[in-house]
Amino acid sequence: MPLLFLMRLQQVQLPVRVANPEEIRHVSVLLATGLIEAEIRASEPTGRYAASSVATVTRITEDGLAEIAKMGDLPKFVKTSMRFARGLRLM
Repeated sequence: MPLLFLMRLQQVQLPVRVANPEEIRHVSVLLATGLIEAEIRASEPTGRYAASSVATVTRITEDGLAEIAKMGDLPKFVKTSMRFARGLRLM
């Protein structure tokens, strides 16, 4: 979920580079809605394979911080329901 990803972004030092395709989709949604400032670009192609994307998140906007503050009122079970598969990179 993009909003859970937004909450994770608040916990890391920005700017942060994101290369996971699912996380790049989250960055795209958050950027389009004005909750973050970021740059998404294609990385250099290697051989016959298509170029993958890399996103750099530079900051969370005031609207993004307000959205995080609203999410702080969610029930506790929602905040702790996120689990990660073994070996999944958090950022």
